[in-house]
Amino acid sequence: MYPTIKDQDPTLHASMMAEAQRQKEGIELIPSENYVSQAVLEANGSILTNKYSEGYPGKRYYGGQENIDVIETLAIDRAKELFGAEHVNVQPYSGSPANTAIYFALLEFGDTVMGLKLDHGGHITHGLPIGFSGKAYDFVQYGVNPETGILDMEEVRKLAHEKKPKMIVAGFTAYPRDIDWKAFKEIADEVGAITMADISHTAGLVAGGVLESPVPFFDVVMTTTHKTLRGPRGAMIMCKQKFAKAIDRAIFPGLQGGPHEHAIAGKAICFAEALKPEFKDYALQVKKNAHHLAEALKKRDFKLVSDGTDTHLILADLTNKGVPGKEAQNALDHVGITLNKNTVPNDPRSPFDPSGIRLGTPAVTTRGMKEAEMEKIADWMDRAINAVNDQSVLDEIKKEVEAMCLEFPVPGIMI
Repeated sequence: MYPTIKDQDPTLHASMMAEAQRQKEGIELIPSENYVSQAVLEANGSILTNKYSEGYPGKRYYGGQENIDVIETLAIDRAKELFGAEHVNVQPYSGSPANTAIYFALLEFGDTVMGLKLDHGGHITHGLPIGFSGKAYDFVQYGVNPETGILDMEEVRKLAHEKKPKMIVAGFTAYPRDIDWKAFKEIADEVGAITMADISHTAGLVAGGVLESPVPFFDVVMTTTHKTLRGPRGAMIMCKQKFAKAIDRAIFPGLQGGPHEHAIAGKAICFAEALKPEFKDYALQVKKNAHHLAEALKKRDFKLVSDGTDTHLILADLTNKGVPGKEAQNALDHVGITLNKNTVPNDPRSPFDPSGIRLGTPAVTTRGMKEAEMEKIADWMDRAINAVNDQSVLDEIKKEVEAMCLEFPVPGIMI
């Protein structure tokens, strides 16, 4: 792999190959990670990275755009078809800049916005006080029911009527349940708020038809293009036509200069892949795997936030195991199972050493793993967490993990 890099920069190449080996021999359970196709990899490393293309198709500021316009238009048209969107902007560099652009387009600094609390599953761009969104806007935060771990829409309604936000943000980064988009829309209409959905985590499941889409109901919908969509690192914004001009102006020239056309080509490819019938099979299997893994963990006395999952994502509170999230993450890293430490709702511990772990099934499903492998993964996780300080047990699990992983190739890794 990468022979030119090997000749020109052997030090860098060694690290790249070590990472390839890690991905090949390990189980990737971080729910925001996935494996892209060979075609997406080729687009990301293509000559399209050479071209500046400030502006939009047909309205560029530099010359030589005839081919770039075709590529970007292709990405836009495929995204519209995939999600049924009225307007699409495929230029956002990533999810956080895209969310910032939406706020910049449709709000004034200081406006009131509602978003999900970070430790209840929201994202840092949904109003974290020390982040840009929390400093630039007056975010009021809703949360989950402390008993069920599930959003209480009547509490959301009560808060909306009390605070009268200009925008309501719905979406998550660590909430394992489906979202009632219609209920959010009804509440927003009652108080005259703009609706914004962040489906970065679930866009592939929405595209695959296994989760309901917010696009018919919401004013603006943002998603990253990696995660369950299995595309390149990047994002896009979908919106009703009446917001199109404001959104486009916020992206360029509001917040960004030249778009990354090599990434946009990768987006076009991933949208085409998601339009194929087999992608629906993939999305369904992601959901089946997550449900099976959740049930297998529960049988092993893992306490799951909301007692399960409707999506690809699982959040476990390890308090009853007596092992903090950071320790669990480190032990699982050692055996070749990658996930992340994570806060749980109303977590008494620090975000840097929280009570929980977050995991998901998009990447393992891409490799072809199914329910039988989820059972094995749950068993390995349980054994590793129960033996965080027993090196011999962890070493034995690592061998078992590697043996299974070699049966399931990773797209793009040819070693």
